[in-house]
Amino acid sequence: MCNTADVVIVGGGVIGCATAYYLTKMGKSVIVLEASDNIGNGGSSRNGGGVRQSGRDPRELPLAMYGIENLWPGLSEELGVDCEYHKQGNLRLGKTEAHLKILQGLTDRARAVGLDVRMIDAEEVKKINPHLSDEVIGASWCPTDGHANPMVTTLAFYKKARELGARFITGAKVERLRKVCGRICQVITEDAVYEGDFVMVAAGYESREILATVGLDVPMHQELMECLVTEAEPEMFPQMLGTAEADFYGHQTDHGSFVFGGSSGLELNNKDEGAKNAPGNSAITAPCICRGIMKYFPELEDAKIVRTWAGYLDVCQDGVPVLGMTDEVPGLVIACGFTGHGFGIAPAVGEQLARLMIDGKTDVDISGLAYGRFKAKI
Repeated sequence: MCNTADVVIVGGGVIGCATAYYLTKMGKSVIVLEASDNIGNGGSSRNGGGVRQSGRDPRELPLAMYGIENLWPGLSEELGVDCEYHKQGNLRLGKTEAHLKILQGLTDRARAVGLDVRMIDAEEVKKINPHLSDEVIGASWCPTDGHANPMVTTLAFYKKARELGARFITGAKVERLRKVCGRICQVITEDAVYEGDFVMVAAGYESREILATVGLDVPMHQELMECLVTEAEPEMFPQMLGTAEADFYGHQTDHGSFVFGGSSGLELNNKDEGAKNAPGNSAITAPCICRGIMKYFPELEDAKIVRTWAGYLDVCQDGVPVLGMTDEVPGLVIACGFTGHGFGIAPAVGEQLARLMIDGKTDVDISGLAYGRFKAKI
């Protein structure tokens, strides 16, 4: 088989699959290398499915807004698969004055960038979602946020990219990158060498080790995040939920089950372990998440948990991803460090990075997410 393409993508998660789709749609040849035996085996299939703009850093908010306005509404039809996308708002909940102060700060920064988000009081919260407990005294409300099914969406991008000619190779762990005449050109695995005009690294935390082979270091670490799924419940609410302290988040699926993610406070004990060990569930975390949920939604007290899963976040030092090309290594495109909120912006990231490689520019300003932001200021 030919091991040469216009673009070689390292990483078969939702970012790699989305970028492969948009590149092939624009007429480019693509090879995607995935280290595991399964597409979407990392965070792409282990997340809460949020498609939100609220609560984001202003540097990545334009990508989220662009995707929700231009890509998500027609994505299921475009990919030929129901991604279970719902655009019915996001409540970010607060139970204390300290919580409301956090939410007000997030709201003010988002409104400054042009997002339609506002603070609401307990009475309005209850009108939007009458199932919440009386402990909730306020929230931020973004009516254009929503949620989707991450596993279905990832595989839909994969399927459509393959239909358009992208070649996916699983079990292909990348050992190193190689420059030729100063420009990135080759991706080397144990069994083969792949060549492209551009190389994109979108391999989650493992991107750090891969990028180090050409002298780059993205400052990030891993943190364990766990999710749980309940049995199917009667339809209760369509909104995506979060909290001021981000201690839990979730939504009700089309099936009727609830998907909730959260933390136990012990995640830092798992820093940097994911590259060596498969993610494992903790007997402590699920009960911690459930106790928090019951304080917000007493009606779910008797809901049965049918399964749980765990996955590692690639947490960037300043909380936003590293995206785009680098001055240090021409031809190299970076897409990692998504810090647990990459799924919602994946279509926008994939489309914009495809445009960057083809046209040399993006429609959305991603300069604040460049690798160069970590350079020492002289």
